Amino acid sequence: MPSVTVLRRALAVLAAALPLLAAAGCGYGAESTDDDTVRVAAGAKKTDGLDRVRIGYFGNLTHATALVGARKGFFQKELGGTEATYAVFNAGPSEIEALNSGSLDIGFIGPSPAINGYTKSGGKNLRIVGGSASGGVKLVVNPDKVTSLKDVEGKRIATPQLGNTQDVAFLNWAARQGWTVDPQSGKGDVTVVRSDNKVTPDAFRSGSVDGAWVPEPTASRLVAQGGKVLLDEASLWPGRKFVTTNVIVSQTFLEKHPKAVEAVLRASVAANRWIRTHPEEAKAAVNEQLAADTGTPLPADVLDPAWTSFQVTDDPLAATLRAQARHAVEAGLLRSPALEGIYDLTLLNKVLRADGRPAVDDAGLGVPR
Repeated sequence: MPSVTVLRRALAVLAAALPLLAAAGCGYGAESTDDDTVRVAAGAKKTDGLDRVRIGYFGNLTHATALVGARKGFFQKELGGTEATYAVFNAGPSEIEALNSGSLDIGFIGPSPAINGYTKSGGKNLRIVGGSASGGVKLVVNPDKVTSLKDVEGKRIATPQLGNTQDVAFLNWAARQGWTVDPQSGKGDVTVVRSDNKVTPDAFRSGSVDGAWVPEPTASRLVAQGGKVLLDEASLWPGRKFVTTNVIVSQTFLEKHPKAVEAVLRASVAANRWIRTHPEEAKAAVNEQLAADTGTPLPADVLDPAWTSFQVTDDPLAATLRAQARHAVEAGLLRSPALEGIYDLTLLNKVLRADGRPAVDDAGLGVPR
């Protein structure tokens, strides 16, 4: 029969494991492992009386604001005695689901999932409260099969997910080439293969896809495998700027806890400033957080080129989101959406003014005042 000491040790191990099992079982996102040196300061005052704020992001370089904010403690510093906790997602719909269920408070996400989530809820589930990244999306192809843009016709091109931001962008670009593609099946003059970013490099290596329209670091992974960048999506936008990542928040959370949202936005602005002024340190911090979240850091031949292909931004670039929504409608993936009210930039502009910077614009899609 086990001794009392052995039983106590077993119970202690089980108790420690239960929170992790609960997080893994929620089905929405993997629990993130942040820097062990970033802790809630003893005696610090809680923000809005909250014990914690739950922040979601993707393991993409275009979510650098969140990765740095977690790794270097920007979120925790601004939240004071309120604990910042993190969840890592693979796709926008699962993050929207987590936001809708109340298991996530604030998230970093692409424009298409934000648009879809907002319209499907009749404008009741979320608000975009800030920007995070612009650019960092490329069409990478097998140079043995595709040597020019016209060669893309008849080929198999991967996008991350049906209706996601890159899927919409590729369908819009293909239509502008005069090609017809069924938006649901992906079949047509070009075959669109919806493939998770995790498996796209294997599909590219095996030859089951001839190219991919993908965000970083997946694009640079394909280049490292011998792929060639045929098109940088930034070249299709005025000033080479288009929104890749936004900051969204549950409308309920925004209404009940504006001070917490403001704290996260202060942290986001501070993290972006630090990324711009400390690019090499920021690149290292992002890779450290990716390694902590996934178990594997990015190799230099992937990280270095990927890091220079996007920019962090506090401005949500609202006019480009409006354009992306129009592209989704034209592609047949979305009915004309009512987007008025999708933005509430009040707190962001408060933070920017306090930082001595001009306010940003919501392109007429803000909450009526």
